[in-house]
Amino acid sequence: MYKILQFTDLHSGEEDKQKVLENVKSNISFRGSNLWILACAIVVASIGLNVNSTAVIIGAMLISPLMGPIIGAGFGLGMYDSELVKKALKNLFIATIVSLVVSTTYFYLSPFKETQSELLARTSPNIYDLLIAFFGGLVGVIAITRVEKGNPIPGVAIATALMPPLCTAGYGLAIGNLRFFLGALFLYSINCVFICISTFLIVKYLKYPAVKQVDAKRQKQIRYGITTLTLVMMIPSVFFAYKLFDEKKYSQKVDLFIENEFTSKGHTIVYKKIDLNSSPKNIELAFLRHNFNPAEIKSFNKTLTDYQIDNTELTIKQDTTDIKKYILDQINSGKSNLDSKDITINQLKKEIESNKYNNQALLDEMKIIFPEIESVSISNHNFAVSADSSYVRPVLIYGSKTNLSDESKLKLKLWLQKRLSKKEIEIYKQENNKSKSA
Repeated sequence: MYKILQFTDLHSGEEDKQKVLENVKSNISFRGSNLWILACAIVVASIGLNVNSTAVIIGAMLISPLMGPIIGAGFGLGMYDSELVKKALKNLFIATIVSLVVSTTYFYLSPFKETQSELLARTSPNIYDLLIAFFGGLVGVIAITRVEKGNPIPGVAIATALMPPLCTAGYGLAIGNLRFFLGALFLYSINCVFICISTFLIVKYLKYPAVKQVDAKRQKQIRYGITTLTLVMMIPSVFFAYKLFDEKKYSQKVDLFIENEFTSKGHTIVYKKIDLNSSPKNIELAFLRHNFNPAEIKSFNKTLTDYQIDNTELTIKQDTTDIKKYILDQINSGKSNLDSKDITINQLKKEIESNKYNNQALLDEMKIIFPEIESVSISNHNFAVSADSSYVRPVLIYGSKTNLSDESKLKLKLWLQKRLSKKEIEIYKQENNKSKSA
């Protein structure tokens, strides 16, 4: 038992408490460079969300300094340091306002207003976001209190994801969508609160000394306050998690119904839309060829209950004009991407063709003008001039029993330049499996 406790002892490898506190306090303030770094990170994260690039969003989270005041507030609560708590919360408020202003300005000016999946993912927080924030915060504060910091800090910055919700809140303000704004701000609040709570718990566990002695009543008030705040954040999160679970379960039932009743019977679906917000819920389907009569549609609606799909109406779109319009919209939505790919492919084809030579055809033509030539080989070669300079030039190697006269060599070069539309050509004669300049 003693050995197990040794393995789990957080006091082992702990940094000097005074040094840790100095480090925490130095990362709280948002002045000068810290404010500029925050603003730039917000712009980078906003661009990542705007273009739906996960890699760019991760990069922004790594350079974000937002964790500093949140951890500072946790240390302040754990040590009953009201001045540290006030300073941390003040700086967190400044950072939040600056982030919202910068992200709102970016999305307002951006010509792309589409709601990408990365943006949508930050508008409905649930219990899993709460758990990520809490355990991510635990990892972060444990790493801060170690002599050897290790690699956890960047991972914590990515996992707890403070930047994207703030940027999404700015996006909600920019497009006037209050639901997006409040949902993203709630996710940001969850991350802040539970990182702070996890920091408070580690500070108490490691027995950081209180700045001033407080009576039992004051300690109880702080504990009650933290408990209340935890419940306030947890209850809506549990509701959102249940809603997400319910939607996933509903989607699985619908997919099973469609597979068994339509797909497995050879009916090709070209359009599917599920509306969960209407009352009753609505499933819209359209098929490539098959038309169903009203009696069949009514029968399918009754079959929904067999799959435990309640309070739902099945609508089958059979207007060929609407179906054609949908298919054309789908084709046109990807047309620009296809066009750009086709252009790139054609450019590459042209480049390959311009650098491709038909040795046999050249030899056949050459023999008419230069009967002494028996074999030829021509290809492009890259000539290095210096470390940062080079050029590409066609090189022709010919084989013949007799040497070409100077006049013939010049004539051959001029003919090749005209024949191949090349300004410069290198010509070499092959002799005894070696070649020398012509």
